[in-house]
Amino acid sequence: MFELICNAGLFVFLVYTYFTHVIEAKIPKSYLKNPNVIHPSAWPKAIIILLLICLAVNMYKIIKKNKGNPEFTFKAFLNNSKEFFKSKMFIGMLILIAASLLLEPLGFVVTAALLMFSYGLLLGEKKVWRMALISVAVALLMHILFSGLLDVTLPRGEIPFLRSFALFLENLF
Repeated sequence: MFELICNAGLFVFLVYTYFTHVIEAKIPKSYLKNPNVIHPSAWPKAIIILLLICLAVNMYKIIKKNKGNPEFTFKAFLNNSKEFFKSKMFIGMLILIAASLLLEPLGFVVTAALLMFSYGLLLGEKKVWRMALISVAVALLMHILFSGLLDVTLPRGEIPFLRSFALFLENLF
C-alpha cells in the first residue's frame, strides 16, 4: 500500500509541475524565431509525460497484483506505518531533508560531509573518526572535481569563512 501511495503522490506532484512550471515556462525569443530548433521545454515535457505513463502502469500493476489481499487496505497500512517511522529508510529521508535545508547556508562541502557522515552512522559504521575523515575528504574531492574540473558552480554557503574556503577550493584549479 505504501508503494501505491508514493506512486500516487508522485503522480499528482508531476501533474502539478507539468501544468504550473513546464507549460508556463518562458521560451527565449531566440528560440521562437527559428522553427527548426527544439524548444527548451521539450525535454521536461517529454520526461514528465513518460514518468506519468510509467507511474500509471506501475499503479495499475500494484492494484492488480494485490487485489483481494487483506493486507492491502488503508487500515493495514496505518497499522504498519508506525514501524515505517522507526525505520532506517525514514531516518535517511529526514537526513536528506535536513541536508537540502542546510545546503545554501552551509555550502556544499560542509553539507556533503555531514550527509556522508550521518549516512555512515545510520548504516552502522563503528569507527566514527574514520567516517569523519573519509566524509570530509570525499566532500573536498567532489567540490574540487565539480567546481574546478567540470566548472559547475556549487553552493558556497552564506557563512563568511565557509564561503571563503569554497572560493579557495575553486581557485585551486
